[in-house]
Amino acid sequence: MKQITTIEIGKLIKRNRKIQHVTQMQLALVAGTGLRFISDLENGKPTCEIEKVLKVLQALNIELILKAPSGEKL
Repeated sequence: MKQITTIEIGKLIKRNRKIQHVTQMQLALVAGTGLRFISDLENGKPTCEIEKVLKVLQALNIELILKAPSGEKL
């Protein structure tokens, strides 16, 4: 199982935001976060709040799949 890093998550978010032609400010408004949060997230800050990260992923239509060793998925 590959372990992903906060840096990789940040890069994915930034890349998809730019592909969708969305500014950091626009993303912050849609996701209900602050501009600083978006910047920190895109730069891989490891202490970003998970609830806000999930809102950003949803705002960009990025699907997060969690899979337990038992095979259960969310």
